Amino acid sequence: MRIDYRNIDWHLVGSALALSFIGVAMIYSAQFDASTGASLNYYIRQSLWLIVALAAFAVVIRISLRTIDVASYVLYLVSFLLLVLVLMIGSSRMGASRWFDLGPFSFSPSDIAKLALLVSLSRFFAYTRLPPQSKRRLSFSAVLAIIPAILIMKQPDLGTSLVLIALLFSLWFWSGLSPLYIILIISPLISLIAAFHWVPWVIYLILLIIYILLLRPGFVFGVFTMVVNLAFGVFTPFVWNHLADYQKLRVLTFLDPGRDPQRAGYQIIQSKIAIGSGGLLGKGYLGGSQSQLKFLPERHTDFVFSVLGEELGLWGTLLVVGIFAYLFYRGMRIAARCRSKFASNLAWGALTILFFQFFVNIGMTIGLMPVTGLPLPFVSYGGTSLLLSWVLIGLIAMAEYQTDY
Repeated sequence: MRIDYRNIDWHLVGSALALSFIGVAMIYSAQFDASTGASLNYYIRQSLWLIVALAAFAVVIRISLRTIDVASYVLYLVSFLLLVLVLMIGSSRMGASRWFDLGPFSFSPSDIAKLALLVSLSRFFAYTRLPPQSKRRLSFSAVLAIIPAILIMKQPDLGTSLVLIALLFSLWFWSGLSPLYIILIISPLISLIAAFHWVPWVIYLILLIIYILLLRPGFVFGVFTMVVNLAFGVFTPFVWNHLADYQKLRVLTFLDPGRDPQRAGYQIIQSKIAIGSGGLLGKGYLGGSQSQLKFLPERHTDFVFSVLGEELGLWGTLLVVGIFAYLFYRGMRIAARCRSKFASNLAWGALTILFFQFFVNIGMTIGLMPVTGLPLPFVSYGGTSLLLSWVLIGLIAMAEYQTDY
């Protein structure tokens, strides 16, 4: 379709482009070898992927919202089949079967699943006539999210499955469900965590009963919520015993990185050292000792923010966080102004995916979140991650100017 480029939010696009350029620069630094004065070619690959991502952005903004609307459930079905297929014939790396190898390229169907769930939930919430608190409405949308989340968990990939759940809750809120009810819905997960010790679990259940009595969601809903919370608490040992060993280590390391400083806690400890040693102004570009001396693992992917903190210091990290904040502000502004419910849901959901990955990744590098393997959008190395991020920006941008849908 023909578009007027003056209607595109170039502040949004410019923010994403600035972050992408910063990402290429930090990937170059993360792989730089001070002894030889050379860097591995990851930054070249990322630059090439950026060109591909920008081309994908240009294609996405030309697609009509009606086309995405019609194809939403078809895309969901395709993503479901790919998630099943990758478990059967996917390429295994580090014990996980997440990728399809296509010669020199590989892609993860979980990224397609994010887009598929986004457009499917956006369409469902835009057209359903059921009230926000309807059990049928909540159940159907939850099933849409839980099916791909379970398949992704089996790869295993906890981080991406959490993205899908976060998307579901975010669109519940954006489509009119009261935050008070959302708290009740997530209460079983809180019970699951609190039940690791009986004292906090009992205190939590007492507070939950008081909350239900004050909220008055209805006798049946209140009793059902309490029963589910009790069931989740009772099954906490079962859930823990069925986690993979690396998942248990991530949880334990998050709570106490010093329990295994040479192995499970090594990444978090080195990340904190790198960011803390950067100080106010940093050690200078290409001057980070933790990254240049290769003490920091995964420094060009999951922990690229640690490299930025060490080399550019507090001011550098605040600059990047500020650019992200401005991007999120522009995206929220677009989502709020859309006349179409479908377009508004699409923009808000796309923003949710970017924000959740941003929040978890940075929280992970400073020890406030467990290590989940989620990349920092636009900045971390990874072709499919960069491509997905720019497709999401394309969806947000096109949701604003296609006001006639």
